[in-house]
Amino acid sequence: MTHHATMTERFAAAQAVLPLVAILRGITPQEVVEIGVSLVDAGFCLIEVPLNSPDPFASIAALRQALPADVLVGAGTVLNVGQIDQLRDCGAELAVMPHADVSLIHAAKAAGLLCVPGIATPTEAFAALAAGADALKIFPAELVTPAILKAMCAVLPKGTGLLPVGGIKPESIKPYVDAGATGFGLGSALYKPGMTAQQTAATARQFVAAWQSVRPS
Repeated sequence: MTHHATMTERFAAAQAVLPLVAILRGITPQEVVEIGVSLVDAGFCLIEVPLNSPDPFASIAALRQALPADVLVGAGTVLNVGQIDQLRDCGAELAVMPHADVSLIHAAKAAGLLCVPGIATPTEAFAALAAGADALKIFPAELVTPAILKAMCAVLPKGTGLLPVGGIKPESIKPYVDAGATGFGLGSALYKPGMTAQQTAATARQFVAAWQSVRPS
């Protein structure tokens, strides 16, 4: 009997493998597949292209076409409903936002996408979860220290995915995981525009090693 995994199951499976989201801000469609493949080879299975990158939907469509189905692909910096429609049309799975606009969360869920909105307070967190968020992006992480995240964890529902994003380096992983983080979004410490696939693979391996040292598989 074939069971077609739901989007929620696919997201849970990806996070069980490696709950690190690669954020490819500023990447171009010409280089995105080579860099995406290098990330997948390093163990990544969650990749987002922020929509303030050059021609982001072309990059997202190219990644989706090139990468295996167990790798989830999507957009970051989603700011309006029109972008959600475009995202669905290019076969993406993931809508990541810097904020917790509940109308956008509802729209993403209605389009069949996974939605990871940005939150920095308990009020935002509970509103985002009530609107159907699949996990919470703790953003900007510079504002939400491990001590603050730990205090938020005490009141949030058990099992909530909590992914700090913003200035995360390999050495940030342990203090945040100790505080309750379940994963991370990785930006400029993983990939900066102009980096080669080889350079990106090297930073990717540093993050994978840091994650595995804290959460041995």
